[in-house]
Amino acid sequence: MPKKVKAKKVEEPRVSDDELLKNRMEVLLSANIEKKEEEEKINSTRLKEPISALYKEGVYPKGEIVYFVDGPTSREKDEKQRKEAIERFDIEKLRKGAEVHRQVRTWTQGWIKPGMRMIDITDHIEDYLAFLIEKDGIKAGQAFPTGCSLNSVAAHWTPNSGDRTVLSYDDVCKIDFGTQVEGAIIDSAWTVTFNPVYDELKNAVQAATNAGIKEAGIDVRLCDVGEKINEVMTSYEVCINNKVYPVKPIKNLHGHSMERYTIHAGKSVPLYNNKDTTKMEEGELYAIETFGSTGKGRVVDEYPCSHYMIAPDASSIYCRTDKERKLFNHIKKTFSTLAFSRKWLDRTGFERHILTLNSLVKQGLVEEYPALTDTKGCFTAQYEHSILLRSNCKEILSRGEDY
Repeated sequence: MPKKVKAKKVEEPRVSDDELLKNRMEVLLSANIEKKEEEEKINSTRLKEPISALYKEGVYPKGEIVYFVDGPTSREKDEKQRKEAIERFDIEKLRKGAEVHRQVRTWTQGWIKPGMRMIDITDHIEDYLAFLIEKDGIKAGQAFPTGCSLNSVAAHWTPNSGDRTVLSYDDVCKIDFGTQVEGAIIDSAWTVTFNPVYDELKNAVQAATNAGIKEAGIDVRLCDVGEKINEVMTSYEVCINNKVYPVKPIKNLHGHSMERYTIHAGKSVPLYNNKDTTKMEEGELYAIETFGSTGKGRVVDEYPCSHYMIAPDASSIYCRTDKERKLFNHIKKTFSTLAFSRKWLDRTGFERHILTLNSLVKQGLVEEYPALTDTKGCFTAQYEHSILLRSNCKEILSRGEDY
């Protein structure tokens, strides 16, 4: 019997710690170079001057003008009330904010793609908006954090610092951001998808938003706007993964009136006939927004939270500690009555804020606005425009060639 030959163990060449470190550094360097090249490509398509440099006379493009056929011009109104309605907003400030919104979103649509981190997407949007609008404290800037809610999450989600969520081919992403010039707010949103299976969902929601805009006008009841929105949206069905879903309006979300430095000013525009007979009035500014869902058509709060706002009539005298007072005063000075995000606190010198912020929330000095989500696994879409009800027309301020 032949003698067995014991196989020799072949040892792999040992890689030194220095070589491992060198390889890792090379990978990181390569990734950083790729990211820098991608950012340079994105930034190369930006306008090189602020929006005011393009419109040196301070006269900005009008939105879509829709004249009233029979209406307010023939009605007698109290002269003081009419004057107040006209002077409530400086229309050029609104138009400036609207033009900034159009420029930022058109630019964003040119580069947003699967594989990008959500936090990078929001950073690009916020940086360009700040440049175009010539950010100046609370005099001019962003009206609220950039929403980029995904799939079943319909609204109020933006990545907190350190979030590594990546946009994918099959995501349904709602991009929702606002501009403000001396408190005059433009609020507008659209839905980003890459998989064409979601096109009909987007079509349904966009059509419903346009139906709401068409119905809106002076002396129109809010419930009638909601009824028209519901009628259009529920006429659609979508087929996703060989399953047919009716498109449902999310009934506990709504559009809203806006005032200077106030995103939700008191009147709500429902997505169905909720029997609210309150009427729209001349001079009012509205965000007409609709949300459609393949789920239940109702949203609930989801944590962790990223959106916050100082509470009405809140005062630092109610703060219990120096840390609370310092953070509260910073919020009031930096954001006033406008919404802010945890990321924005991080980047304005308050990196270690969460415990203090939570304490302010518990005391009712700051209000939290957590993400709003429908049934897990469903898909939601959003479209939104800002409209101004003028004496003889409605101006769809944020209207663009895209939507």
